[in-house]
Amino acid sequence: MNEGKKSIGKIILIVFLILIAIVVITIVSSLLWYSSSIKAVNPNSSEEMTVEVKGSAKSVSESLEKDGVIKSSFATRLYMKFNHVDKLVAGRYTFKQSDDVSVILEKIANGEIAEDEVKMTFVEGKNMRYIAKMIANNTNNDEKEVYSLLEDEEYINSLIDKYWFLEDVIKDQDIYYSLEGYLFPDTYTYERKEVKVETIIEQMLDNTEKVLKPFKEEIEKSDLSVHEIMTLASMAELEAGNNKDDDGITDRAKVVGVFINRINKKMKLGSDVTAYYAFKVDLSERDLTTKELNTANPYNTRGPEMEGKLPIGPICNPSVEAIEAAVHPYISDYLYFVSDKNNVCYFTESYKEHQDIIKELKNKKMWYTYDN
Repeated sequence: MNEGKKSIGKIILIVFLILIAIVVITIVSSLLWYSSSIKAVNPNSSEEMTVEVKGSAKSVSESLEKDGVIKSSFATRLYMKFNHVDKLVAGRYTFKQSDDVSVILEKIANGEIAEDEVKMTFVEGKNMRYIAKMIANNTNNDEKEVYSLLEDEEYINSLIDKYWFLEDVIKDQDIYYSLEGYLFPDTYTYERKEVKVETIIEQMLDNTEKVLKPFKEEIEKSDLSVHEIMTLASMAELEAGNNKDDDGITDRAKVVGVFINRINKKMKLGSDVTAYYAFKVDLSERDLTTKELNTANPYNTRGPEMEGKLPIGPICNPSVEAIEAAVHPYISDYLYFVSDKNNVCYFTESYKEHQDIIKELKNKKMWYTYDN
């Protein structure tokens, strides 16, 4: 009887020890698995990976595992819970295969976005040469690639088919840059420097479409084509600021009205900014010579045989305010305008009044002169 009890006791002890051993082995194995799972995928590799991070902790960890950045999404979530990692900043990140989970999560929590992300701010009133330089300076493309694409007739035809506001006239051989005036100035962000020029151009055109959409019906009913409206907008952008009079009329709307009046009267528009563009000289670069101002060029509205004519195309990429001014010009009897050094415009109906304003501005030292 005693021997039977002893046997049962031994069996119970053995079972208990086995259970303890199983528990210990399970715990040790789990700890070893966890420790291994939060280590680097390849500690001996310097290879980098750039991946997109967004969403919840679960979706982020699963995405990182799928991309080969971490070994286990479950172990990573456990690490986040144990270490109170509750902040994940969305964006594109670059990780090395030698980064362990702690390094990876620290980067994401601190928002250490990949350095190759490109953000470009295109300023309104700048021309295609500026845009080409911006693209070359901030991406892996060069200026030649931009200009080559603008001369690619097949590509330009595809854009004309895609965007309602692009017309065949932009292919005119006398136009310097086919898309001048149509690339909306704004801030654009790209994932990496390898972004294609086509991607940049079409994102800018998409923005132009959004800007023009509210005006589409008015543009289609207008006596002016889209190209003429964008040309006027580009001129207004450079000729005047966005100052308003007591009635809320902007200088730009009045400037467009002056140009329309002069066109209707078969007068030269006489716009210096078109002359500068014609000779590919930036406004702040130097003064134009008298010979240049009087040279025939389809952009130069001061040149011969330009009575009642707009320049052949836009001379810069205008802001939404300038576009609105071109769609809604202020029609008056004004035929002349001049700006002072503070970019305030003065409008007059006669040439004599115009000259009097210029004289007065010079006397008050408000006349703008190029500073060598």
